[in-house]
Amino acid sequence: MSDGEAAIEAVALRLLARREYARAELRSRLLRQTGFAAEAVDAVLASLVERGYLSDARYREARMRSRAARGQGPMRVLQDWRASGAGEDRVLLAEVDWLARARQVLQKRFGEQAPSDAREWVRRARFLQGRGFPPDLIRKALAQEDLFADGE
Repeated sequence: MSDGEAAIEAVALRLLARREYARAELRSRLLRQTGFAAEAVDAVLASLVERGYLSDARYREARMRSRAARGQGPMRVLQDWRASGAGEDRVLLAEVDWLARARQVLQKRFGEQAPSDAREWVRRARFLQGRGFPPDLIRKALAQEDLFADGE
């Protein structure tokens, strides 16, 4: 390993010690930070993947758990994965109970009270949509509150 590659690896390991990175994301950051040739960065990244220090699958799992814990939905998680260059993992997405997450997010933001009218129902639906939940999950999450409080 050359001195340049050793310097690149030191920077890469320092970054990976803080959090997981997708390979493409780490490559971009290393090229920006170190100014070394792309071939040297690629060689170091290949070595890190081979030794198990860098994994797109591990990155996807960590980011999904982090996003879900912050109340973001599956569409936001997919968007994050695509932006990082980590690819997609629909099987991993299926492991989370997104309906339960949507209901928890609603409860945290709006409490136990059912929406009082159609305007409030739409407000809550837009809130979930902004968090990255798809329309079918939004309808199911809001269905538990069934219509409006005044209609009972």
